[in-house]
Amino acid sequence: MQINLVAVGTRMPAWVEQGFNEYARRMPPECRLKLQEITPGQRGRNASATRAMAEEGKRMHRAVPESHLIIALDVQGQSWSTEKLSQQLERWLAGGRHLSLLVGGPDGLADLCLQRAEQRWSLSPLTLPHPLVRILVAEQLYRAWSILSGHPYHRS
Repeated sequence: MQINLVAVGTRMPAWVEQGFNEYARRMPPECRLKLQEITPGQRGRNASATRAMAEEGKRMHRAVPESHLIIALDVQGQSWSTEKLSQQLERWLAGGRHLSLLVGGPDGLADLCLQRAEQRWSLSPLTLPHPLVRILVAEQLYRAWSILSGHPYHRS
């Protein structure tokens, strides 16, 4: 299974890229983690945030193959403990489909993305900066995998 983290935003600070790459590198071949960046919609004084989100949603929609299981990262989604996430990962692996996790930009995910998602996952009720979400998701996926494989990384 390949896990695609499809995230709005390009040109992230070096610490974001380094953090994501560190955990992606640790993932085993049976659940590779790959980042796919989506160009943000135009925002500014004369640009509508709603229009920017819609542009991002269309780009995300085109970037994700129809066969993928789509999980939207959304504050209104289900919140999972690390142990529950490892159970989810086990189900996703057993399902035999590639997985795409969608991370919106500063205004969240477009309705198109939310409607297409088969599940919604909330990392926290807090509003998190979208660059930081990349690292958190990568680390939690690695931690979930370490639980499944009996690796000592996770200590509860």
